[in-house]
Amino acid sequence: MRVNGDFIEVDCCQKNKVGHIVCGDTFMSQKFKEEGRVISVLSDGLGSGIKASVLSTITSSMLLNFSLLNEDIMDSASSVLKTLPQDEIRKISYSTFCLCEIDCFGKVRIAEYETPSFYLLRNGEFVNIQKKKIPVEREDLDNTHLLISEFKMQKEDRIIFFSDGVSQSGMGNLNMPFGWEEGSKDYISMIVSKSPDISAKDLSRRIVIKAEQNDYSVLKDDTSCCVIYMRKPRNLLVCTGPPYDEKNDGYLSNYIRDFQGRKIVCGGTTAQIISRETGRSISTDISPSDRELPPISKMDGVDLITEGILTLSKVERILSEEEYESKNKDGPAEKLLRLLADSDKITFLVGTRINIAHQDPTLPIELEIRRNVVKKIKSLLESKWLKDVDISYI
Repeated sequence: MRVNGDFIEVDCCQKNKVGHIVCGDTFMSQKFKEEGRVISVLSDGLGSGIKASVLSTITSSMLLNFSLLNEDIMDSASSVLKTLPQDEIRKISYSTFCLCEIDCFGKVRIAEYETPSFYLLRNGEFVNIQKKKIPVEREDLDNTHLLISEFKMQKEDRIIFFSDGVSQSGMGNLNMPFGWEEGSKDYISMIVSKSPDISAKDLSRRIVIKAEQNDYSVLKDDTSCCVIYMRKPRNLLVCTGPPYDEKNDGYLSNYIRDFQGRKIVCGGTTAQIISRETGRSISTDISPSDRELPPISKMDGVDLITEGILTLSKVERILSEEEYESKNKDGPAEKLLRLLADSDKITFLVGTRINIAHQDPTLPIELEIRRNVVKKIKSLLESKWLKDVDISYI
């Protein structure tokens, strides 16, 4: 999502409490392109396991749905807080949450309820944001209140918020008897100073892994960390398929040459057209990397060249799964996925010339024509990775 020309990257890493098959924390985020808004919410259900997961999921879903209806963030949070059930024994709410809304002008509003305080990292320093304490009347809960923060987000700002699994990790250890909430700032500063352009995905993952190490690799609580990062957008062009009219072959090669960002070509015919038009040779890496797909090729000025429809179909299958890190690291589809993951604004330039081979009835039935596969990838990138994706046809 672009805000005043900058891109807002949102990502979250989660790990379950040891011995549990589900995470009691729930993270949800959605970008509303038409309004230029980004809504992110992290909820921590009381306890662990299925019950905690259900409660945190309900809380996150309600907050997101209220925001979708353009409810004010304070009204949304207050309404949800008034409906949360109370634990009969501990006399506390069944879930906590942090709700963050960023509008099209970069204005940020954050509502927190009984959750570790969020961090704002700006120019290598943590900025203290004044918070308004808003009482919420509930007969069964004493001194219940929300904390509301408002500020303008700037380029290279990072908003970081997490569950108790991070802030209380290592509690009881000699070097952190009261947990990691304060010490985490030093760790985050060190990571960002060494890698100033580290992505939200990588930073959130590093924080959660460090929290796990604090607990000697045996997490005592569900652990989640969300990072929101505003920066210059990283552009990626994916060309696949030859133009419908051969007269546009020159236009295709010029488009790739002039594109400002990284470039991927999917398809042997497409690569041959670019090679012919630009006079650049293609070399193929014959070392096997994926038994399902043809090998990767190389060309000056192009970051990655793969086979076409088979590779894109595998990318779509992997994206449809929950995780992809465990896949073959050197395969064409996995390399393409890493470039997609590390990009913000992704443009697919799709040639519309029909390849007779893709109409062969002996091929697997799920092997759809190029345009439909690209549309599925676009939908998955937008819904799961919150990317800004466009498709153009030639």
